[in-house]
Amino acid sequence: MKRWIPWMAAAIVLVLLGGGVWRTLAERQAQRKALADAAAQRGQAPLRLEAGELLFVQRKSLPLEVPVSGSLHALHSAMVKARVGGELQGLTVREGDSVRAGQEVARIDPTEARARLRQAQQQADAAKSQVDIQQRQNDNNQALVEQGFISTTALATSQANLDAARSNHQAAVAAADVARKALDDTVLRSPIDGQVAQRLAQPGERVAVDARIVEVLDIAHLELEALLSPADATAVRVGQQAQLVIEGAPGPVPASVVRISPSAQAGSRTVPVYLRVDPSRAGAPLRQGLFAQGRLETGRAELLAVPLDAVRTDKPAPYVQTLKDGQVRHVQVRTANRAVVDGQTLVAIEGVAEGTPVIAGHIGALREGTAVSSAAAAAPARPPAAVSRTTP
Repeated sequence: MKRWIPWMAAAIVLVLLGGGVWRTLAERQAQRKALADAAAQRGQAPLRLEAGELLFVQRKSLPLEVPVSGSLHALHSAMVKARVGGELQGLTVREGDSVRAGQEVARIDPTEARARLRQAQQQADAAKSQVDIQQRQNDNNQALVEQGFISTTALATSQANLDAARSNHQAAVAAADVARKALDDTVLRSPIDGQVAQRLAQPGERVAVDARIVEVLDIAHLELEALLSPADATAVRVGQQAQLVIEGAPGPVPASVVRISPSAQAGSRTVPVYLRVDPSRAGAPLRQGLFAQGRLETGRAELLAVPLDAVRTDKPAPYVQTLKDGQVRHVQVRTANRAVVDGQTLVAIEGVAEGTPVIAGHIGALREGTAVSSAAAAAPARPPAAVSRTTP
């Protein structure tokens, strides 16, 4: 009698526990069903786009641009070198000093050059004296031949000696001119107006011929050498305009193409294009060696374009979010030229038709297949227009 009582109590406990577990599972299942129904109701509700949140692919007149970059170089520059060897004297200019064309910037010790000039001049004077002696002797011999006192052979010999004396005198005069030129070369002058960019020697230093002393730059005229690919260079013409961003300049600096190299560089096959920069329009002092980059406008074309932020790049290939049958569709596109039109950055795209509705970039990424409703989505698409291209 007493043995079955514990078993009965255990069975009752198990029944109660089983009932509690069943009620808990039933409640959880009901909650999950309610959440699923709510999610289904939210999924069936379309996303409403307001005005300005849905754009259309339109044909725009965009500039055709070529990217350019490089360092600024002075159009006029000069390296003042020693034309004779010797001790460097009188070098007082330093980096940043202004110099004028023809201004003396340094000297080479002229002691030896002056001595050589005196020597050469004295040799020329001595040769002139010999010419005078031979001239008088030849005149005397001429008179004696006419009187019959000497033969014509002696006169010919006298004439030959006179010619030799004249040649020696001319050689001595030329040697004196060379010595005078060497003395003039001891004075080093700036060949252009500009500023000293480098001082490469010090006073008292003994320099050799062709030793570099100072470099002078005329930064009033600067150029940008841009290396373009052959495909980009074919559209470049002299006179085309560019806007450059230069280190230190507060805003874009205008530039224009002034020269195009007739040959491509070996190895890289790039074509050098030279753009003239006007430092007076930079708003800040420009210097040689500053890095500049920008875009060179080569013409205009009618292209399909959308705002740049409407093209998403969170996938391996760029795409736009379009609407089709009231749902979001991701369409892969190819991007091309970019341009600022009416204060908005536009990008040319390929892969969608004109008039295709595109979701604005500030909406963010939407899952493909999301239902969307918008009154603007019913706007009719314009028929495609013929593409026209113009070049300056």
